[in-house]
Amino acid sequence: MKKIIVAFILFTAITTLTNAQDVLEKAKSGAASAAGSSLDVKSVATSIMGALGPSLGLTDAEKTPVLTEVTSLLTKKKDILPLQMSDNAAYVSKFSALSSGFLGKMKGILTAAKYAKLLGLKPKTATATNVLSQLFF
Repeated sequence: MKKIIVAFILFTAITTLTNAQDVLEKAKSGAASAAGSSLDVKSVATSIMGALGPSLGLTDAEKTPVLTEVTSLLTKKKDILPLQMSDNAAYVSKFSALSSGFLGKMKGILTAAKYAKLLGLKPKTATATNVLSQLFF
């Protein structure tokens, strides 16, 4: 009789732990997908352009290609954003490559002085209040 009770208790404990692990994995998965889907590329790109236009003194000819590159970067960032929750090192590595490509393209679009100003606009840390953080972090 004792063996049956012990077996029942072990079975119940294992089942409970397995279900708890499944719930935890679903929560992580949901948080990661929410992080990726929460980036509204169009509105963030518009906000970034609202900051970059006056700060860099962008001409009308520069605004369209800059917007195209900003939108492209944000779209690619949105795809890798779930990694920030699950594997931050992979996110940092992939975003670093995206950022380098973006800055290289910006160097070809902007004058040297405007490109230097762009680099000077990089915030020291990512903050929710500075929209330019989306470009650099």
